[in-house]
Amino acid sequence: MDILSKVKRYREEENELKWEGTFADYLAIVKERPIVAQMAHSRVYNMINSSGLTQRDGQKLYHFFGEEIFGLETSIERLVEEYFHPAAKRLDVRKRILLLMGPVSGGKSSIVTLLKRGLESYSKTDDGAVYAIKGCPMHEDPLHLIPQHLRNDFTKEYGIRIEGSLSPLNTMRLEQEYGGRIEDVLVERILFSEDKRVGIGTFTPSDPKSQDIADLTGSIDFSTIAEFGSESDPRAYRFDGELNKANRGIMEFQEILKLDEKFLWHLLSLTQEGNFKAGRFALISADEMIVAHTNETEYRSFIANKKNEALHSRIIVMPIPYNLKVSQEERIYEKMIRDSDMNHVHIAPHALRAAAIFSILTRLEVPKKQGIDIVKKMRLYDGEAVEGFNQIDVEELNKEFPNEGMNGIDPRYVINRISSAMIRKDVPSINALDVLRALKDGLDQHASISQENREKYLNYIAVARKEYDEIAKKEIQKAFVYSYEESAITLMDNYLDNVEAFCNKNKIRDPLTGEEMNPDEKLMRSIEEQIGISENAKKAFREEILIRLSAYARKGKRFEYNSHERLREAIQKKLFADLKDVVKITTSSKTPDESHLKKVNEVVARLIDEHGYNSISANELLRYVGSLLNR
Repeated sequence: MDILSKVKRYREEENELKWEGTFADYLAIVKERPIVAQMAHSRVYNMINSSGLTQRDGQKLYHFFGEEIFGLETSIERLVEEYFHPAAKRLDVRKRILLLMGPVSGGKSSIVTLLKRGLESYSKTDDGAVYAIKGCPMHEDPLHLIPQHLRNDFTKEYGIRIEGSLSPLNTMRLEQEYGGRIEDVLVERILFSEDKRVGIGTFTPSDPKSQDIADLTGSIDFSTIAEFGSESDPRAYRFDGELNKANRGIMEFQEILKLDEKFLWHLLSLTQEGNFKAGRFALISADEMIVAHTNETEYRSFIANKKNEALHSRIIVMPIPYNLKVSQEERIYEKMIRDSDMNHVHIAPHALRAAAIFSILTRLEVPKKQGIDIVKKMRLYDGEAVEGFNQIDVEELNKEFPNEGMNGIDPRYVINRISSAMIRKDVPSINALDVLRALKDGLDQHASISQENREKYLNYIAVARKEYDEIAKKEIQKAFVYSYEESAITLMDNYLDNVEAFCNKNKIRDPLTGEEMNPDEKLMRSIEEQIGISENAKKAFREEILIRLSAYARKGKRFEYNSHERLREAIQKKLFADLKDVVKITTSSKTPDESHLKKVNEVVARLIDEHGYNSISANELLRYVGSLLNR
């Protein structure tokens, strides 16, 4: 389909969702599907759940946030379980402002944007359908038409509790247009839209001297005073403030603590009682979730001010720290680059990982736990196996610093520096060294970094470089070793024969002489030491291999080179250690002989075909690793 056909189809789908009927017709819908009468907080919670969730290692991963928010699973779970869920059950937390508090570029705005976009889509589904009194500027809940004295009877019959009173405008319309017959009042289905100001409001602070409270609560339409004769006539009032328009959905306050106090006062009544004051009218009911965001410095100043105590108790603060997982940080950068105009530039594999390692190190606190340094902590947080440590250790590390992740380098800085590297190099490819160099050069230009932190961050760049060196060597190792795959398989088979004999306390037979010999301890240790298996741990490791071997045999499957991840790594490292001289000669020789040149071309081809490099970055990697090995 071309774009115009898709636009037409989209328009037709929206038209198909339109519905209009009387209040009596609407009650029939409510009888059949009570979910359409849900409150705003319940709608948000059900919207999140409708995308599904996965349980992993005791943690709930909400798919609604999965493709946009990375590395904040714990914060998201807490947000849903401690705010959205109880608020949906009408518990008292729904009478609080949800305040997302965290460092810049940490994901606060992204979370709110996701909620707003999600509500727009959810209102187009059957479960998320929203109905309102037709012609009401506040999209008022039709159930407000039920008189107060009949609401208990309504609850008994429909199982739905009604909150809120009919607005001044609809009270007048009910009498003048419908003669008090609520069953005849017209009701329509509405679709949430931030652009059309339906069910989603956004308020941004500006100059306190020029910003008007009418931006929130609406204002008198002076052009109609002569027609209607009074400022207290609801027809002479424009119910077009953000609080009016956000009714039934979500109201976002950007940088809420930068607001002038008079704007915050309106939130006291709205949060606690579900209404606000506008013009010369009685309190106006509003059903909306109020979500705001701010940074930690402004929040500390806010709570230090005793004048704000009334609002303190009406706020639930949800910390949104930086992501602390290297793999998730990589995904953040990938997404930001994908959304830019620079996604045509080839970024060599692991370049973003090197940047992510640096970023995460700046956000981590140095652990107090004995035997663990900040690099091991970084690996454990990312789910990597670190010998001698387990999940319990990770939980203990999490408890050491409850506010960990509230400081450090933000993703925007990293992307700015990567962009700088792309522009400055002016070639279709950049690698990890280009990125780390750009990050280092930018530290002097970062106004908010203290001299003390600058020294610390320079050290972290050196650590990230060291980590990348190991990654680079592994990449070349895999590419070279693959060319010697037969050698790797032979070495593995030899190791397995010796392990089997060792564990069964047997001898092995020399295939050439037929002589019986003890298992080759030197060979086995030369392989096991490659992955840090200690003398004390060798027996357990060998038994683990034998168990895996037996399990494959029972199932009639062949134990292959890739059947045990750590053994494969050990074999690769051992083979690579034996091949180092070949790699050195191949990468450093200015005039390599034909066999060496063939090997270089094989390795480059493998890096391009299977590891995501292009010809430029593959050759740069080869030269770099050659220089590392020649040091």
